[in-house]
Amino acid sequence: MSFQVIGLVGLQGSGKTEIAKVLAEFGVPRVRMGDVVWNELRRRGEEITEQNVAKLANELREREGMGAIAKRCVALIEEQGVGRPAVVVDGIRGLAEVEEFRKAFGNRFHLWAVWARRSIRYARIAARARADDAPTPERFDEKDRRELGWGMGEAIALADELIVNEGSLDDLRARVSELFRKVVG
Repeated sequence: MSFQVIGLVGLQGSGKTEIAKVLAEFGVPRVRMGDVVWNELRRRGEEITEQNVAKLANELREREGMGAIAKRCVALIEEQGVGRPAVVVDGIRGLAEVEEFRKAFGNRFHLWAVWARRSIRYARIAARARADDAPTPERFDEKDRRELGWGMGEAIALADELIVNEGSLDDLRARVSELFRKVVG
């Protein structure tokens, strides 16, 4: 049987990476879409900052289409899926990316939307301080608007599953475990 592909879509701080960590406990490797952008920045000798990541992501989408980053991930997903029950794709940002994955993987692709209120998401972002995180509430809102402009809202609306992530990590683990069993059988 071929591996399944679980795509995660959600605004910053919604819990996509935490879900990927839970799936890792089932032997599911993660392809982080942002790594494609980070690796290209490194190749160009540029610093990884929220602004540089945004600029390059926009550049790739303008030059190669809205599905550009997803197209670059397909080979990575295929490579990671060998001998595994599934691969999780962390960081889908729009409908065009969903369409690329559906084209590549057909009914083996499952889109999970992750949602949490803005106040909860901002508190999570402020606490983790990752290199590409928005450092102020204004930049946080700007990043949300930019990502929604890429078609993220449509992708969330068309997801196969919705995970509301406002409870405990144990609640999230239980929900993800249930969904994983549903996907892999």
